[in-house]
Amino acid sequence: MDAGEIPLSEREFSRIKTRVYEVAGISLSDAKRTLVVSRLSKIVRALGLGGFDAYVDYLERGASATDGQNFVNALTTNLTRFYREDHHFEHLRQHVGSLIAHKPRGTRLRIWSAACSTGQEPYTVGMDLLAAFPELKRWDFKILGTDIDTAVIAKAARGVYPESELSGLTPERMRLIDKIGDGQIQVPDAVRELVSFKPLNLIQAWPMKGPFDAIFCRNVAIYFDKATQGQMFGRFASLLAPEAFLYIGHSENLGSGGEGFKLVGKTIYQSRLKANKREAA
Repeated sequence: MDAGEIPLSEREFSRIKTRVYEVAGISLSDAKRTLVVSRLSKIVRALGLGGFDAYVDYLERGASATDGQNFVNALTTNLTRFYREDHHFEHLRQHVGSLIAHKPRGTRLRIWSAACSTGQEPYTVGMDLLAAFPELKRWDFKILGTDIDTAVIAKAARGVYPESELSGLTPERMRLIDKIGDGQIQVPDAVRELVSFKPLNLIQAWPMKGPFDAIFCRNVAIYFDKATQGQMFGRFASLLAPEAFLYIGHSENLGSGGEGFKLVGKTIYQSRLKANKREAA
């Protein structure tokens, strides 16, 4: 154990697991014990508390909203990259191409990246679609990026990343992102203007009304138990436009939340609601 880490008893670990489940829906396995110690020890020491029991007591009785958010931020995992799971973006291009072919110019188009982490996912959506369909500049086209972790939302809004983020991309895709020097890249203004980033806890109330033409929620459900997963996917179904699409992670399935969907591709689900049954607002 590092000098800066604090011993964690079974009772303390149980209290932390209970709290993060209650406030964020995250189901921590016993395998996450080392992660909990490494990520929370620095916070406990910074607060001048004697240990993890005292820390949970503090969170329950007198902590500020910022302290509570720091607890959640420390226990969330953020792994993302541009064009991750490329087949989803290929499918989205086909979907949006079909919408463009059948709808008048200026039509509303809404896409939600739930649990967007540091922003590469929603920015990929924006860059990819604008490159394929420049006419979207004349559409009412907006992308929403949300995440429970306020620190990654702040980074996402800046749209600045290390140049190493381009690793593995084709030359054509590399050209979609601006190099700004000092080993950094930035998402172009035209793309950043499409994306709004907001903090959102997926197990609490959702202020957005929809409908969305596509929702990305990838590699998030793996942190929830089956009941929470089913509830979340069911809520997504209620916010999708008729015959719109939900994209999930490669190791996930909809479980009890799949009633409103049909599987149409690898981790690609389509709303069963027919277009003639509901008008998009």
